[in-house]
Formats: sequence, structure tokens, C-alpha cells
Amino acid sequence: MEDENRKLLRIILNMAWPAILESVFFSLTALIDSYMVSVLGENAVAGVGITAQPKFLGLAICFAANVALAALVARRYGQKNRKDANRIVLTGVLFVTLATVFISLISVTFTGTIMDLCGATPDTKEYGETYFRIIMGGIIFNVLQMSINAAQRGIGNTKITMRTNVVSNVINIMFNYLLIGGNLGFPKLGIAGAAISTVFGTVVASVMSIASIMKKDCFINIGYMIAEKIRPTFACLKNITSVGYSVFLEQLLMRVGFMSTAIMAAHQGTSQMAAHQVSMNLLSLSYSFGDGIQSTVVALIGKSLGEEKPELAKKYGVICRKFAIMIAAVLAVVYILGSKGIYSMFFDNPEVINIGITISHVLIAAIIFQIPSVVYIGALRGAGDTLYTAITSTISVTIIRTFVSYFFGYVLGMGIVGIWFGIVGDQCSRFIFSEIRFRQGKWTKIKI
Repeated sequence: MEDENRKLLRIILNMAWPAILESVFFSLTALIDSYMVSVLGENAVAGVGITAQPKFLGLAICFAANVALAALVARRYGQKNRKDANRIVLTGVLFVTLATVFISLISVTFTGTIMDLCGATPDTKEYGETYFRIIMGGIIFNVLQMSINAAQRGIGNTKITMRTNVVSNVINIMFNYLLIGGNLGFPKLGIAGAAISTVFGTVVASVMSIASIMKKDCFINIGYMIAEKIRPTFACLKNITSVGYSVFLEQLLMRVGFMSTAIMAAHQGTSQMAAHQVSMNLLSLSYSFGDGIQSTVVALIGKSLGEEKPELAKKYGVICRKFAIMIAAVLAVVYILGSKGIYSMFFDNPEVINIGITISHVLIAAIIFQIPSVVYIGALRGAGDTLYTAITSTISVTIIRTFVSYFFGYVLGMGIVGIWFGIVGDQCSRFIFSEIRFRQGKWTKIKI
């Protein structure tokens, strides 16, 4: 038994480290973005922060389709059904591309209204509008990369997705340096330069992702699609919808909770919002570790269930969860010891730094629950148990997070720190719900 667990751990680590590195580097780049934008002042940092939730709301349908793509491709990979896997990918990519074009047009047209709804102030609105309009104008490249990478993760090709994202983010950082401040002869574009750098990075990543499925030895392959005359079908779209519809509703309702928290934070003032934005980037960084393990557990559980090995799927889930708890403990220590240094990197204002340090004490509690719950939710989604995760995530984010944030932040008058108690409540409840469901084992019997 011990030898078997070691073998499974080696398989997990071999797949997990590229996925973790990719996800962490992506979140680290967001943190570096905030750092590089901070030279423009607190208003710029807060303005960029306001754009995050409406952007993710616009991408909700893409996130849902990608969850379905990863789960379905992993299951077909286990069944060795290459034709159906490629048909699902082609249908899914075409669907999210058409949906994203529409969302992009709406976002660019109504940018000002969207910023007003998200709580932008006169000090932050111009920054938010500029950044959001450029990001959403070029979002199609990000979507293409994400969809193809989701399919690659489904077959365990985490190294390919790591390479595309690392290159994308390196390009983003390089052009941030060149365009935000106008270095080495490049034009000084400020906040617009930060947005253009992000879009340019996703353009390169999308080209790399498309190139990755042109290799003949890849299970998902464009040449194979052409040779086998594979076409998108309504049957595949129905299959994607049956797995992804609950995730889509989950994303929409969750964004209500996320946006409610962001609006509450924006109403606390520019200094509080700026500290909140950096803190959210730190939370996103910790999430990325769980997301990397989640990518692994989705692929391994989907493949195991496709091979009709439910006990193996459970073992993968348990080992990944233990791995996640270890990472959460390490990050908690890092944040405890390094909070002052982290916030001092972004701000010169002692008031903002002190706000950030206070938030970080609550942030630590959030990540202890966050990372293991991300892995559990990934295990359930990999099995196709998306309706349960949608319901529980909606309860946690839309109801618990919003209510607790309002109660502590406004009723008890704790301000931005009280709002972060709502985030802890959300993470804690998601952990409890997902662990209960995982232990029940009903997810191993779902057919997709």
C-alpha cells in the first residue's frame, strides 16, 4: 500500500509541478502588474482593481466551457476515444469564440456604465475605463489560449500549458516596463501601456497554444481533425452544456458575491481599495497553488473514472488534498513573516501599508481553507459533479460572503477588515461543503 501511494504521489508531482508553476506565475504576474502600475499612484492601482470582477463576469461562459472541456476530454482520454475528444474540443472552442466576440463588443461599448456600477470614483474611473476597454477589446486571444489549454490539461499535458503561460507573462512584464513609463525609447502610455502589454502577452500565448495542438503525437490535434473530417456538432455542444451549465450559473452568481465585496471595498476609500487590491492579488497567488493541483486532479480523476477505476480516483483526490494542506501552511507562514515587506513594495504611504498588514492577518485564515477546497472542488468537477459545486459555491460566495462582509464591515463598523471576514467565511464554507461531498463518494458514479 505504501509503495502504491509513493507511485501515485510521483505521478501527481510529475503532472502538478508544471501546472502549479504556470498558475503561480500567472498570479505573480498580476501582482507584478499591480507593482508596476503603483508608480502611477494609488488611484491607478484602485482603478485596475475595479476592472477585475466585471472582466471575470464577462468570462463566465468561457470558464464554464473550459471546466466542461477539461472534464470531458479527460474522460474520453481514459476511454481512449480520440475522435470524440477532438470533436468536443472543436465544438467548445468555436462556441466560446463566438460568445466572447459578443461579450467583448458589449464590454467595450458600455465601459463607462460598467465602471459606474462597480463603484468607480472620480479618482479611479478614468484609469478603470482605459484599462478595461483595452483588456476586453483583446480578450478573444486570452479565451482561445484558455480553452485550448483546458483541453490539454484534460489529457495531462500540463507542461505545454505551463510554457504558453510563462512566455505570455514574461512578455507582459517586459512590455509593462517599456510602455507604462516609456523606457528604452518606447512611448509613455501609463495605464494604457499596462493593458496593451497584457493583451500582447495573450496574443503570443494563443499562437503557442494553437501550435501545441498541431503536433501529430498530441491526442488533441488539428491535423487529425482535418484528416478525420471532424466537425462541431450539436450533440457535443449539448454534452458541454450538460456539464458546464451549472458552472456558468455558478460563475454568474459567484460574481455577484465577488462584485458586492469589491464594491464595498471601493466605498471604503481609495487607500483601503488600493490595499484591498494588493491583498486580493496575494489571495489569488495562494489560489494559484491550489489551481495547479486542481488541474492535475481533474485530469487524473477524469482518466481514472474513464478507465472505470473509482477507488484509484479517490486515492488521487486524497493525496492531492494532503499536498494542498502542506502548501497552505507554508504560505501562511510566509504571509505572517513578510506582510510588512510585501505592502511596502507597493506603497510609500504608511496608512495604506498598515491597512494592508491588518488585512493580511485575516488573509492568512482565508488561505488555510482556500487551497484544500480548490482541490476538492476540482476533484468533483473532474468527475462531472458540477451541479453540487455550483450550488455550494453560490451559497458560499453570493450569500455567506456578501452577508458576512456587510455585517462585519458596516453593521459592526469594522470597515475593510470586516469585509475580509466575509472572504474568510466564504472560503471556510466552501471547504466544508466540498469535503463532505468528496467523502460521500457519490461523484464516482456520475456518467458524462
